[in-house]
Amino acid sequence: MSDGSIPDVLAAVGPRLRRTRTQRGITLTALAATTGISKSTLSRLESGQRKPSLELLLPLADAFSLPLDELVGAPRVGDPRVRMRPNVRNGRQVFPLTQAASGMAVWKVVIPPERERRLRTHPGHEWLYVLSGEMRLILGEHDITMRAGEVAEFDTSMPHWFGPAGDEPVEILSVHGSQGQRMQVRAATSAHGH
Repeated sequence: MSDGSIPDVLAAVGPRLRRTRTQRGITLTALAATTGISKSTLSRLESGQRKPSLELLLPLADAFSLPLDELVGAPRVGDPRVRMRPNVRNGRQVFPLTQAASGMAVWKVVIPPERERRLRTHPGHEWLYVLSGEMRLILGEHDITMRAGEVAEFDTSMPHWFGPAGDEPVEILSVHGSQGQRMQVRAATSAHGH
């Protein structure tokens, strides 16, 4: 294989095996008895004098109850990044963070400064968290300015509008429960009167 990281991974196997064994308080003699691998072979494997092979690593993975890739520190396969494609709705960039199958929908929304502030209503319950910028929330008779880290929760059957408080965009997380589900918040936050 042409992957330049393979020699590095192989060189790190010995020290990783020694660290795993000593962290678990297992002696070379006990490990030799459990795996059927001689004590001298285990010692040479840990010191890097013996190259790791499947015949040696499989019994060790079994003895340590670890997956083979975790035992040797193999690089993760695949790309873990979530690739979000934003939709643009009324000039707002909307990044869906959940699938539509459940009753809760979560979006990251970037809202540019807007001239029109049209109050609207719809069934459900909304939870808004300000990530950056300042957000103005008009909810019924309330007109509130919120900053990063602040949260609002309300019944969306009340007339409402939210967007930037000034001339800069605001970035928010929006959680909407279509059946009126409410968020279960378990962390206490300090109240700011804005």
